[in-house]
Amino acid sequence: MDPLVIADRSFTSRLIVGTGKYPSNALMAQAHHASGAELVTVAVRRVNIADRSRESMLDYIDTERYQLLPNTAGCYTADEAIRTARLAREAGLSNWVKLEVIGDERTLFPDNEALLEASRHLVKDGFVVLPYTTDDPVVCRKLEEAGAAAVMPLGAPIGSGLGIQNVNNIRIIREFAKVPVIVDAGVGTASDASLAMELGADAVLMNTAIAGAKDPVAMARAMRLSVEAGRLAFLAGRIPRKMYATASSPVEGLVGR
Repeated sequence: MDPLVIADRSFTSRLIVGTGKYPSNALMAQAHHASGAELVTVAVRRVNIADRSRESMLDYIDTERYQLLPNTAGCYTADEAIRTARLAREAGLSNWVKLEVIGDERTLFPDNEALLEASRHLVKDGFVVLPYTTDDPVVCRKLEEAGAAAVMPLGAPIGSGLGIQNVNNIRIIREFAKVPVIVDAGVGTASDASLAMELGADAVLMNTAIAGAKDPVAMARAMRLSVEAGRLAFLAGRIPRKMYATASSPVEGLVGR
């Protein structure tokens, strides 16, 4: 597998996983191992970073093996997201941030105006910013111009499991982006992840699809294989779609022809 390069880091895995909704932290650790991921996102607001003497999900993440990607989940304003990112950095988690600024409580769609504002501030403040956004090519372009190290368009609403709803938009974003494109949110099963990669996405980020599965460890492995397969298929180049059949064996030279 060719490496995924974001900012100054190279990763052998193109699957990024989360830490929420698992039945237990021990099961989460097993799923992370099965996924082969090297980048793990953690909601800053769900972690007790003030008192590290108490048990935390961070105790189950081997930071020698995984790079932490703090996220600003639950933030509804640019100021809130900026403060949360700075808090994570001051606590020693990372200067990388998965930037989320939610604009609607029911759909959890991002507030792209506030997202752009927060991105500009955090980039100037020395953060490696990976913003979660809608599948809007114009917004993705503006985030890239603001200095984002990658753009992370949603495939479908967070936790919905609907799969990629707007295939063409993901293709357009990939065509014009000069930074990695990471499909974030909406993946429900392995075929969704494979499709994202076949469309040219550089990586897929998921949490609920693994954590909420009946067997999270088995699903994590399935996602690992599907991301690898989708990437290889994209690099190999699919055959063009045709309206009519084309014989697999040439008819020229057959007896009676």
